[in-house]
Amino acid sequence: MALVEPLQDDSYRQQFHPDLSPLGWHLGHCTYTECYWLQEVVMGDNRYTAPVASLYSPAITPKPERGTRLPPLNVLVQWVIGMQSLHAEMFDTAPATLLEHSLMQDDYLIHFLIQHYSQHYETMLAALTQRALHTAATDFQVTQPFTAHSPRQDRISVQPGHYRVGGLAPVAYDNELPSQQATLGPYDIARNPVSNGEYLAFMEDGGYANESCWDKTGWQWQQQQPLTGPEHWRRDSTGNWYGVGVRGAYELDGADALHGISQYEAAAYASWAGGQLPHEHQWEVACRLQMLEQTGRVWEWCNNSFYPYAGFQPFPYVEYSRPWFNDDHYTLRGGSFHTRPAIKRASFRNFHTPEKRHIFAGLRLVY
Repeated sequence: MALVEPLQDDSYRQQFHPDLSPLGWHLGHCTYTECYWLQEVVMGDNRYTAPVASLYSPAITPKPERGTRLPPLNVLVQWVIGMQSLHAEMFDTAPATLLEHSLMQDDYLIHFLIQHYSQHYETMLAALTQRALHTAATDFQVTQPFTAHSPRQDRISVQPGHYRVGGLAPVAYDNELPSQQATLGPYDIARNPVSNGEYLAFMEDGGYANESCWDKTGWQWQQQQPLTGPEHWRRDSTGNWYGVGVRGAYELDGADALHGISQYEAAAYASWAGGQLPHEHQWEVACRLQMLEQTGRVWEWCNNSFYPYAGFQPFPYVEYSRPWFNDDHYTLRGGSFHTRPAIKRASFRNFHTPEKRHIFAGLRLVY
């Protein structure tokens, strides 16, 4: 609510990036989803969902059409307040139909809805960042330029062995289950994610123009839209880099964890630096062993596609994970500075196609 209420009706409807829905749609969709599971599925009552299903069901309404179909901002806000009040009252009275439903066992549905809100909250902040990129002042001047520096050699060794990976019910999503045993050989992993200063060294060394750093698919992608830096980096009139975030232009710190790059760029940097991207289980094991620092600062690209664990069962609905096990999506681990605590866990699996740059993603190296 706090992300949407300050907007004007036109900006609340605007699509700031082809992959991102209008900000108002996210609020409506999340409230609709809450209503769908609590009212329609658990209570067997579709009075509140049927009238808006065609707007807030992602499969029905294409993203470019969502903004124009939204109700006025004040109308949506009042609907959201009304639905949340209805559900608060429902939990206070706790009817037997609610308490006895299988989805309410161990508060599974509550965890699921909180995490769904959390994912959309971060997506809304990505949309607000894109809005800032469209409107940021071009006269920003950097006062403390950061400098490039060589990749740090601060690594931790993980011994070969059998390690547990995956999540636990009732919090874990279906793609984190069932818990698995991963057999890993010895490897080293960087203590910290790649920093802005380290990535600037790659840029200044001609990494974007050096075909030998890129795999074939990544190089083809790069040649189609030549890039010179991360998604949110801009240059001032003297050539110094600065960043643009939700609140506008800001000074970049060379020591901060890098974000705003695709999986293709992450892999190219890793090749240039003499390392590689981790398999997601290498990342998770090192995280569980408390070897990693600055986890949760940026999503960290992995080198494996998003796939089902052995024994995977879709739950609570087929479309959450199964359609994306298509070898076109790659996993990311860790969470970003915009990620809500509900989904910041070692086993959580984010996934995107490799060209995405609008997400708050960087990388960490393995050797």
